[in-house]
Amino acid sequence: MTTTAPLFVSYFRVSTARQGASGLGIEAQQRAVAVHVAQAGGRELASFTEIESGKNNERPKLAEAMERCRLTGAVLLIAKLDRLSRDAHFLLGLEKAGIDFIAADMPNANRLTVGIMALVAQQEREAISARTKAALAEAKARGKMLGGYRPGARKVDYRLSVEARQRAAEAFRASVGPW
Repeated sequence: MTTTAPLFVSYFRVSTARQGASGLGIEAQQRAVAVHVAQAGGRELASFTEIESGKNNERPKLAEAMERCRLTGAVLLIAKLDRLSRDAHFLLGLEKAGIDFIAADMPNANRLTVGIMALVAQQEREAISARTKAALAEAKARGKMLGGYRPGARKVDYRLSVEARQRAAEAFRASVGPW
């Protein structure tokens, strides 16, 4: 009797460019996924990494990872459930998307567990948002200037942006050629 090694497509996400630049969050996720693949005796077919808020469910790399899973029959492997999404509706809808997924931090989770954890992740997202808004309101009440123009900040010449976009459009037009 021969058994085939489980196939995985991994997906990694951090929320901010700063987290992505440091690499620490991604590396921790990669380590957790690599341990799971090794313990399962599986094989990783592909890996997708994205820098995007968990609030945003329109994520091109996640869509690519899910499509690869559908095409190959692989399981979507993530380090932690909240790296996939903090939206319960989105997480619960993955079942209808036709793919299976495993969170390396709770590989034996069933649908009930995932449903509960999805609701917990969504609650955490809402709590983070409320804490951030409260902290910003407190800073504003203390007189801290939030966002917007900063006196003494570097001046931006928007004409340079327009010129750069015009050059890019001209280069594209030239590459397409005359019709």
